[in-house]
Amino acid sequence: MKISICGKGGSGKSTVVALLAEEAQARGYQVLVVDSDESNAGLFRLLGFAQPPQPLMDIVGGKRKIISTLRDPNPAESEGKATVLTQERIAIADIPAENMAQRDNLRLVSVGKILQALEGCACPFGVLSREFLKRLDDKENELVIVDTEAGVEHFGRGVEESVDAVLIVVEPSFESLELAARTNALATGIGVRHVWAVLNKVPSDGVASKLEVELGKRSVGVVGCLHHDDEVFNSGLEGRAQTAGTASQEIAHVMDSVLSRVKG
Repeated sequence: MKISICGKGGSGKSTVVALLAEEAQARGYQVLVVDSDESNAGLFRLLGFAQPPQPLMDIVGGKRKIISTLRDPNPAESEGKATVLTQERIAIADIPAENMAQRDNLRLVSVGKILQALEGCACPFGVLSREFLKRLDDKENELVIVDTEAGVEHFGRGVEESVDAVLIVVEPSFESLELAARTNALATGIGVRHVWAVLNKVPSDGVASKLEVELGKRSVGVVGCLHHDDEVFNSGLEGRAQTAGTASQEIAHVMDSVLSRVKG
C-alpha cells in the first residue's frame, strides 16, 4: 500500500508521516518513507536517523540529467511522460544501501533537496518522485508513506498517480480547509479512490467538531484527529524522534481506519 501525505505548509505533514511510520512498523509492517519534499530538511530526524540518506537524484545523474530529458526535442518526452529510471519494477531491496537509511523495519529514501540559491525549478524532483513511486513494487507486508511538498503542485506533476490513498493534514485554519477541498478535488480527479483528512494540532474536541463540519461542507471526509501534544511539539522544536504521547495513541485509530477502508 502506498499512502501520500499532503497539506499546507506548517500543517504538520512530516509529523504525521513520522507517527504513521512508527505505528506501522510497530504492527509488523516493513515501512518505506519516501521524502519527496525538496524543501523540508528535517524529516530524517523525526524518524530517528542521525543523517539523511544520499538522494535518489544522484542515481539518475542529478537534476541536470533530468532537465536534459525534459528538454528532449521528442514531443512525447514532456514532463508528464518523461522516463528517467531504467528499471521497469523496483523492489525495496533493489535500492542501494547508501540511498536508504534503515533501522529495524523502517527505511527512508529521499528524492532530493534544493540546496543552493538559483538552483532552478523543482520539476526534476517531481518527475523522479512520480517515476519512482510508479515503478516501486511494494509487497503484501510493505507500507510506503510519501511525504509530499506543501501545497498541490505535486498533483500537477503526477506524483500521486500510483498511490492507494491520500491523507490531507488539516490544521485549525481557513487556509488549511480551503486547501483540503482543492486537494480532494485533484486527488479524486486523477482516480485516487481513498482520500481523507487527518485533523492535526487540534486544541479541543469543540474545534475538532467545527473542523469536521467545515470539511463536510467541502465534501472532505475525516479519518482521524490528532490533538495538540506537548511531546510532539517539543520533539519538532528540538529536531528529534517523537516518543509516546497522546498523538501516538491517536495515530493508531487513524491507521486502523485507513487500513480497514483501503483493504475492505
